[in-house]
Amino acid sequence: MHLQLIEGQYTVQESIELLTQLLQVKIKFHESKIEQTSSEEDISYRESRLRYLQQELANLRSLISSNNGTVQMSATIQVQLKQTTYETIAA
Repeated sequence: MHLQLIEGQYTVQESIELLTQLLQVKIKFHESKIEQTSSEEDISYRESRLRYLQQELANLRSLISSNNGTVQMSATIQVQLKQTTYETIAA
């Protein structure tokens, strides 16, 4: 299943606002998961993702702010359902 989340042309301000809000949701998701887990490996991974998302947001904001025209954006979310298989162990 595909969900067309974003498709169109936006002003500089609109595109910065939209991208900021979208990435902030993902950032808050990782922050919440960090608070809920005790796995050092999971925390390390999520902290790495947080740094990446924050840096990319800063890069995007800088790039878009330097633009005098409109910004064409497209974003699709692809969802694939996968079945978990369980093995039955004979006693």
